[in-house]
Amino acid sequence: MDHIDRALLAQLQQDATQPYAALGQAVGLSAGAAHERVRKLRERGVIRRTSVEVDPAAVGSAVLAYVMVDSTSWMGDSAPDFAAIPELLEAHVIAGSASVLVKVRTATTEQLQDVLRRIYAIEGVSGTQATVVLETFFERPLSPMPMAADDRS
Repeated sequence: MDHIDRALLAQLQQDATQPYAALGQAVGLSAGAAHERVRKLRERGVIRRTSVEVDPAAVGSAVLAYVMVDSTSWMGDSAPDFAAIPELLEAHVIAGSASVLVKVRTATTEQLQDVLRRIYAIEGVSGTQATVVLETFFERPLSPMPMAADDRS
């Protein structure tokens, strides 16, 4: 991936609906060349999908929580059980004191409690620790630009 591919990705993350002519102009390519590069980025799996960012509060999902899931056994085979709970936006097998970390969105804390009950019903789950988000300062997409050597820690 070269600097033009990275610039295309940055442009698409800002507005994935822009026409290839505008996209190409922003990175110094023709519309056709921009289209071809984007097609290749999709084929290689660099661009996994194009989506719309929705305001969670506007669609009734204002409560955001991160839940650490404790278990009595390996949870790596439990992905389908976690995926069956629609309020779970992400689920990650993790190292540390818990086995799984999930990101949950609900309308109310009562609904969050119901989600926790359903998590407890998954075989092997022995406990949870939920952290409710009070305010989000910012969220950002992954930057396609490489970090400078001085920026890495």
